[in-house]
Amino acid sequence: MPLNRTQPVSTIVLSVLSLWIGISNAAAQGLTQPDPESFPQLFQWKDTCNVYVLQDGDAALLINLGNGSVLPKLAEMGVAKVEWVVFTDHHRENCQGFERLDRQVTKVAVPAAERELFETPNEFRRWYPKLGDKYSVYGASYVRPPRLAVAVDQALEADKTFSWHGYELHCLSTPGHSPGGMTYLLKSDNRTLAFTGGLVHDGAKMTNWFDTEWDYGFGKGIDTLTESVALVLERKPGLLLPSQGPVIENAQDQLRQYGRRLTQFRERYVRGYPVFDTTEAKRDPISKPTKVPLLNQVTPHLYKLNHTMQGRNFSIIISDNGHGLVLDCGLFPEQTLEEIVVGMRAHLGLKQIDAVWISHMHGDHFLLGKVLKEKYGAEAWTLDRIVDRCENPRRYDYAALINTYGDGFDGMKIERPIHDGEVIEWQGYQIHVDWMPGQTEFGCCLWLELDGRKIAFTGDNLFGSPSDVTQDGHECVVARNSGILEEGYLYAGEYLRKLQPDIIMGGHSYVMPEPKEFIERYTAWAQRMISVYRELLPDPDYEYRFDPYWVSAYPYRVDFSESTEQTIQVTVRNFRSKEQHHNIKLVLPSGVTAVPAVLEGVVPAESRSTFQVKLTADTAILPPGLQIVPFDITLDGKPCGEMFDFLVQGHDTKQP
Repeated sequence: MPLNRTQPVSTIVLSVLSLWIGISNAAAQGLTQPDPESFPQLFQWKDTCNVYVLQDGDAALLINLGNGSVLPKLAEMGVAKVEWVVFTDHHRENCQGFERLDRQVTKVAVPAAERELFETPNEFRRWYPKLGDKYSVYGASYVRPPRLAVAVDQALEADKTFSWHGYELHCLSTPGHSPGGMTYLLKSDNRTLAFTGGLVHDGAKMTNWFDTEWDYGFGKGIDTLTESVALVLERKPGLLLPSQGPVIENAQDQLRQYGRRLTQFRERYVRGYPVFDTTEAKRDPISKPTKVPLLNQVTPHLYKLNHTMQGRNFSIIISDNGHGLVLDCGLFPEQTLEEIVVGMRAHLGLKQIDAVWISHMHGDHFLLGKVLKEKYGAEAWTLDRIVDRCENPRRYDYAALINTYGDGFDGMKIERPIHDGEVIEWQGYQIHVDWMPGQTEFGCCLWLELDGRKIAFTGDNLFGSPSDVTQDGHECVVARNSGILEEGYLYAGEYLRKLQPDIIMGGHSYVMPEPKEFIERYTAWAQRMISVYRELLPDPDYEYRFDPYWVSAYPYRVDFSESTEQTIQVTVRNFRSKEQHHNIKLVLPSGVTAVPAVLEGVVPAESRSTFQVKLTADTAILPPGLQIVPFDITLDGKPCGEMFDFLVQGHDTKQP
């Protein structure tokens, strides 16, 4: 603790000697001192995160824990007891070593807003996910809680003070990187330190993107993070002690720059068209009403929902002999579909529906697919790489899959998987289907020459009014769509440049004629956005801080009630221009073994590698309910920690 100037000289000498010995021992054990002049008893250790140690004699308080490798080092420098571990947030790389703590000695304090994430982590992973699940982006969770429950001794409230051995930690609520993250302020006579968790990274950068992606592209996480940065700036800390990266010396300048950068980022990030207040004419300037009350006609053979059905998905091509090809179908009642079909039969010459084509993996584009199949005899068509996401959605952890929409819809059979670039002969038309990512990796474009025009159906990749030069048309940026920009929006823009369609038919009732300049603006936005992410994120290969799937398991959910032996495929991505070495440990629950339990290897430059892992469960030992299985990742010798996960269970989990 800080020296007391009223103590006898002999006591002060002993205290100084003890302090000097402690500092020498700390240095010998690889600990550093962030601010030796103002805080000589504050040390830093680096493993899966930065661990900060306040020492007072043989006692210590830690801010974050990492993988626990600091604990034997502390013992070697004379610390007999770690009395408290104070966490800035719930992220696993900050707390994964908690099983190494002696909980008879060590108490745990966490932000009150994240207590539930520590104490009931399994509540934030779902065997049957839904769109509205807490802390999820349309069913894909954005929190990364510990794999096992952590008993909390004290929940820290905002604007309160936590005291320990004469030190006062002021608790500042700073969510954004985490839903309830906290910054802890520590003051001396002339200096304020801020333990900021994942709020900011050195260089005025974001620690990572996927922890701040809280909604479907509306910027709630970014807005919250920006407010928290401003709040810390108001407190004028002299030094920032983040959970990742170097200590930040020029705190005021970096916080100001970071705040400006976040504001500029948001302006480019949010959708490039007016989502809620666009006019009917700008959503669809060319279609005309028909005798079918809910349908408009775009060209002589092409129909779509009219303005009263804004936001729904349904288009149809009706051939001269009455055969129909439906392009996406969802987000309206089955009875309404029946009314539309009856009207098309009566007024538009429809005799039968041959197929429904699905533009991408999101459930709202084929919610009525089963009805079209079972009631009207249609087949389901989509690109082959989309098929399994439609048929077996719970094998994945992506946003907005069909199973998250409820009603027991847990997947739909696809009768015709289509290869990239395949041309289908249908009723005298040449139907082209190409892989076209953008909003999601798992999307495609269907195009054809129809009524003298080249018409492209692009799903949810772009929306807006081509005639409005202020719009660039991009839809939301969502990492949990598997939406890396080079492989998504930029690819889509360059694809459409080459295709040169006369009309783009977007999802959700958008019609976009004469789109050439619109496509140019869209492509330019994608190029700019890549540069923005590269500037905002600290890794030179920004994708590691953007993509929550660069280590992933298929299937994501492993059900041992079906068989006690299962095989998963673990995919590891390398975004770098050189080979990448990895060591990935599967942190398994009791009763489960893996062969191999540790994946070690090399992934060639800019590629993926997939590894087979055999899992075996003793269901008598495996705890009931779902269990989180993290991947403890070391990349090129650097411990990244338990960043990503998959789920297992030993019996059917009837989870709400």
